[in-house]
Amino acid sequence: MKTARDKFVVVGADFAGFPLKEAVKAHLIERGWTVEDVTPDVTTAPMYQRAGFLVGSKIAEGEYEKALAFCGTGMGIHIAASKLPHVHAAVAETLPSAKRAATANNANLLAMGAFWTGTQLGAAMADAFLESSLGEGYEDWEGFYEYHKLGYDECENFDYDAYKANGFQVPNPSVPPLGHEPRGLAY
Repeated sequence: MKTARDKFVVVGADFAGFPLKEAVKAHLIERGWTVEDVTPDVTTAPMYQRAGFLVGSKIAEGEYEKALAFCGTGMGIHIAASKLPHVHAAVAETLPSAKRAATANNANLLAMGAFWTGTQLGAAMADAFLESSLGEGYEDWEGFYEYHKLGYDECENFDYDAYKANGFQVPNPSVPPLGHEPRGLAY
């Protein structure tokens, strides 16, 4: 698997997200990343959902650890990518939300909307997302990692039939203790 730690990422966009994808891709390459672009030509860029399927498939197939996806709002490509197994997609519109997608939700695909995300913000969000991992920055928050790891694991292993058979409740739920939020935490 090509990992973010080794500076590998896959990207893709529809026509609306294409300009932002190009700017973020250039930024990442300048910073030493190896970027696979599954939608390199705006004239042949697929519809948002197909671009989402394409980018998400690189994670579903275990080729890449993390991905970036771009459409007009970030919403449509995020929904489509989320349909693929093992894809935990997030949409970010701020720098703290991009970082938190990785550190708290263990997202492996970040979607951005080119209609309202400027290129500098897009580059900063990509950096924050790609350079962060589950629990990082929250070491002083007792139980933070365990709490969020359980959330990730339940999503990754979700079995709708078992959930439905259990009266729309998670079978055998557990909740790790989560300490009080540390004072002064800004994200």
